[in-house]
Amino acid sequence: MTGTLRRIARVRPTRRGVTLAVVGVVLTVLGGLLRVPDAVGLGAAALGAVAVAWITHGVQRLDAGRGALAVTRQVTPDPVVRGQEAATQLLVGPARPTAAAFERLARIRLSEQASHELAGSSGVRARVSARPDRIQVRYAIHPARRGHWPLGPLLTTRTDAFGLVRTTQPLGAPTVVTVWPRTTELAVHTGLLGDLENVGTGARRTAPDDAVLREYVAGDDPRRVHWPTAARQGRLMVRTDEAAGVRPVSVVLDRALLPAPGEQRSVAGTLHGDGEWAVELVASLACSFLDAGHPVRLVPTARAALGDSPRFVTGARTGRPALLDATVDLAGPRTAADADAALAETARSLRAGRTPGEVMVAVLHPQSTDALGELAALSTEGASCWALLVARRATDAATSVAVLRSAGWRVATTSPGTSHDRAWSALAERAE
Repeated sequence: MTGTLRRIARVRPTRRGVTLAVVGVVLTVLGGLLRVPDAVGLGAAALGAVAVAWITHGVQRLDAGRGALAVTRQVTPDPVVRGQEAATQLLVGPARPTAAAFERLARIRLSEQASHELAGSSGVRARVSARPDRIQVRYAIHPARRGHWPLGPLLTTRTDAFGLVRTTQPLGAPTVVTVWPRTTELAVHTGLLGDLENVGTGARRTAPDDAVLREYVAGDDPRRVHWPTAARQGRLMVRTDEAAGVRPVSVVLDRALLPAPGEQRSVAGTLHGDGEWAVELVASLACSFLDAGHPVRLVPTARAALGDSPRFVTGARTGRPALLDATVDLAGPRTAADADAALAETARSLRAGRTPGEVMVAVLHPQSTDALGELAALSTEGASCWALLVARRATDAATSVAVLRSAGWRVATTSPGTSHDRAWSALAERAE
């Protein structure tokens, strides 16, 4: 009942409908004053026509009944990367091929709704192709922010057969588009981190036939390219030792670098791109390590214990979507106390659940004394901990740099907005 009343409230008279209603009122009043029944009848008929059209259009649903219409919407690619273009195709047609549905389709006008994060600054420009049995709309979206953003529902405007009233109704369900952060391919060299048999983890020595194949990345020895597989797949594949493997990598993101939902700045201070730079940096690091053959997990700081999640992922084809999906809804804490508590709890969880030979690469803001103590405890024998401290001035991070380095961390500083490859190079050069 509420939905019906809401639909009736959306109905508006057209200029023709207003004119007819005014004429009807005038005829009814004059007919009554002059006692002319025919004038009263004509006036009542005019008002009745407008009223019937109003109620009929308000009660009718476009997605129900013999004249039901259906909407399908397809976004390619989905998910889409921030800053890249995605093609959207919208198709409106009869749910069943009936005369009522074709008549409705011929009289409706369409208006697509898109969130500002998807439409971009230039908005949506659509190409419409109308046929008797369907209406096809094509347009491009240019997502400006990572997240889950809605497209739709479709707004339809239609008039009755006599053009007396007009109504606007939503049609179809909205489509939620996932927007991944933009990533940069970083020159991650496996040799920098070493392999498992060289870090005292007890892994056995490799046998000559313990070899698996992975995609070639910059820095791999060309002599290890497996040419028969490369010829079959059309991309370079290299042999790598399965038993020795490569060290698992945990990429840690300090969520203090991100603004809380609805906030304009993070508790670490205003940063480049509302913290998007930090998300894209850790996403780039995680994906680059994954492409280099490492098992990888992305760990945002949180006040809850990590437990078994997040898990390490492997394989670029399946692992990359899992890593990027984990970044879509990341947001920052609301207070500095929450940020410190989250980092301390995350450090304790990482220390308790450390995997043999694990490398931890953390993107942090300058920390408080308590948080630094928890981080320092992570760098124990057999563990390799790297930190990239994000600060506008190097002096802001001086204390954090000194404490972490004394605890055995490899530390470099960078300013927000620095290109990702330069930020990574500053840290990687200290490990060589």
